[in-house]
Amino acid sequence: MAEVFFYHLTRRGLADVLPPLLDRALAQGWRVALRGTDEGRLRQLDGQLWLAGEESFLPHGLAGSGFDADQPVLLTAASDAPNNAECVMAIDGAEIAEGEVAGLSRACVLFDGNDEEALNHARGQWKRLTGAGIGAQYWSEESGRWEKKAEHSAT
Repeated sequence: MAEVFFYHLTRRGLADVLPPLLDRALAQGWRVALRGTDEGRLRQLDGQLWLAGEESFLPHGLAGSGFDADQPVLLTAASDAPNNAECVMAIDGAEIAEGEVAGLSRACVLFDGNDEEALNHARGQWKRLTGAGIGAQYWSEESGRWEKKAEHSAT
């Protein structure tokens, strides 16, 4: 069963944090579903990922634009990504269900720590997932680099 990593963003925006996280997931050989809640936001991130930098090419596609099943990283609002994702990264309040974690290698919840609603939603997700016996780690960039602030072992 996968662990769920919670990433509390306080210094950088999502578009800055995603490329290195996606690079690490791809380096593990995982297909990724980047799950959001708003199609417009996903389109915006799609454009930003294409411009992430010359030294780092992130192969990805927006759901519904063709070849969804072939995408190493698929940006989607659907809960069932057709690219057989082994890693789900949930943004903007997208949910990760307790039952789906068992079929993943990793799940991530990225949230804006400067947004009280996003912070409360992430706290609720942590409580729900760890309450279901799923292992979780909480990472914060408050100090300027990622630091693990809490960990819950799977039961």
